[in-house]
Amino acid sequence: MPTNNSQRQYIIRLAFIAASAFLVARAMQIQVLDPSYRSKADATAIDEQVVYPARGTIYDCYGNILVYNEPTYDLMVTYNQINPDMDTAAFCSLLGITREYFLETLNKNWRDPRYSKSVPFPFLTKISAPGFARFEEQLYRFPGFRPVLRHARGYPHKNAAHLLGYIREVNRSDIDKPGSPYASGDYIGAGGLELAYEDSLRGNKGVKLVLKDNLGREVEAYQEGKLDKDPISGKDLQATIDLPLQAFGEELMANKIGSIVAIDPKTGEVLAMVSTPTYDPGLLAIDRNRGEAYAALVQDENNPLFDRSIMAQYPPGSLFKPIVALIGMQTGVLNPGRGISCGGAYYAGGMRLTGCHGHPYCSDVESAIQYSCNAYFVTVFRDIVDSEGGFYNPQKGMDVFNGYLKKFGLGSELGIDLPREKDGFIPSSKFYNDKFERQQAGQKWNSIWIRSLGIGQGELLLTNLQMANLAAIIGNRGYYYTPHLVKVIMGDEFNIPKEFTTRHETGIEKQYFDIVANGMEKVTLAGTARLAQVPGISVCGKTGTAENPQGEDHSIFFAFAPKDDPQIAIAVYVENAGFGGVLAAPIASMMIEKKLKGSIDPSREWLLQRVKETNLVEKKP
Repeated sequence: MPTNNSQRQYIIRLAFIAASAFLVARAMQIQVLDPSYRSKADATAIDEQVVYPARGTIYDCYGNILVYNEPTYDLMVTYNQINPDMDTAAFCSLLGITREYFLETLNKNWRDPRYSKSVPFPFLTKISAPGFARFEEQLYRFPGFRPVLRHARGYPHKNAAHLLGYIREVNRSDIDKPGSPYASGDYIGAGGLELAYEDSLRGNKGVKLVLKDNLGREVEAYQEGKLDKDPISGKDLQATIDLPLQAFGEELMANKIGSIVAIDPKTGEVLAMVSTPTYDPGLLAIDRNRGEAYAALVQDENNPLFDRSIMAQYPPGSLFKPIVALIGMQTGVLNPGRGISCGGAYYAGGMRLTGCHGHPYCSDVESAIQYSCNAYFVTVFRDIVDSEGGFYNPQKGMDVFNGYLKKFGLGSELGIDLPREKDGFIPSSKFYNDKFERQQAGQKWNSIWIRSLGIGQGELLLTNLQMANLAAIIGNRGYYYTPHLVKVIMGDEFNIPKEFTTRHETGIEKQYFDIVANGMEKVTLAGTARLAQVPGISVCGKTGTAENPQGEDHSIFFAFAPKDDPQIAIAVYVENAGFGGVLAAPIASMMIEKKLKGSIDPSREWLLQRVKETNLVEKKP
């Protein structure tokens, strides 16, 4: 029995000795033989480094690149890792900065809790790829500095600035919104498609976890990178814009103030959207010159940052007359064959109230549109307003009239996929009740007092997008699709909003649209817009000249073509350009010809040159 106890004690001692020997050997390996464990022991923090995704690329309808990603770099610095003996002169020269900038940027108030000598902070941002390439070769000489790859925007063409928009750094309000994915230093869409499709374009940030020692030096990837998350690039967009057509429109509108909007009537896809004056979108790319460029654009008296296609609110002038005719025929107050006399003006009670230009007798709706007779459409408008409640109770008729305008998409945003679209303004019966009551208690209004609405003047205001959409409605003979700028979200082809594929009906019979289309065709063949004729293409259009009390009248034209199978609807608005047939009509016709035929007929080259050479923007010495 004692012999067994002694043997058991011997085995136990042997096991303890073996275990102790293993632990000693393991400790020697960790502390002496393998330096990586020593480094890990020194690591006191896990640094979570953001990896920024590539933003989605934007293409035109043919696949031409409109916006791409351009690599840019932020240079981060950890103060306590800087070599005090570094070659500061060489460092500054490589980055193109001054010694004063170097010292000022590193001179932080280290008592401020926002700063720490062991935590990286931005030293220099928005370094271009070529600029960083020169510096990268010498980076090893400057410990404490680390680059972070970012993605700025690049623009291969100088077109479509307003509809593309731009990106900027987020501000505090962006970060503080509930559920915001943004942190300080992130970029966000600030206008145009960049803002409208921010959620699709931005992508998702990745993360890289790095072990750092108590001096802030990187040791190694945490858990060999198993917990790192790769960034997810943003989705690409294919826009509806026809880049060659867009560029041509901007060329035609050079040195002019106004807008062109062209739509495919069959789909609502916007083919071109020009607002002038415009600017090179590359001016607002993320770089060190951006602030100066933006300030210059803001200070420009012609306001090139203002998108006149969707934000300017204009009187439509005579472009509104076909709409008055349609509503008149649908409500039964206007017979398509009705003739109305015009003695050079609209008269009521023996008084000359609204002037008109000289033209032949308007025997029906088609000829009234052809010659754009003011007396004809003032008469029709008054008949509509007075049709429900009579001369002394115009409110009911006005409400009926405005009910149709609402179905045409007027008086509210159409819903295009761009931010900051304006409503325009359709005066209601309540508006006039309040207006005349303010002028004099108990004062009433009637159709004579608001007759200018019948010819697109008065308080009536539309955006140029709304005018182009009216042309699309007439071309379609009574319906429209909400204008939009994105054809496909790549990788998410079925995510185009339903409202862009929903057909909107006006409630007016097709036969009345056929009559109006006939009249609009006569406008270009033998009416007020002969310069809008395109060889081999039936163009249906309408001129407008909006009164401008501050100067020269505005030149307006809308059209669609071809007449019986419209592939393009367009509105052109040129501020301070005079009669609509002189400038707006030929611009629209050349856009139509460019889209449908690819080039301008040699017989119209003289007209093309005249338009290009017309300069309506005052040049300051």
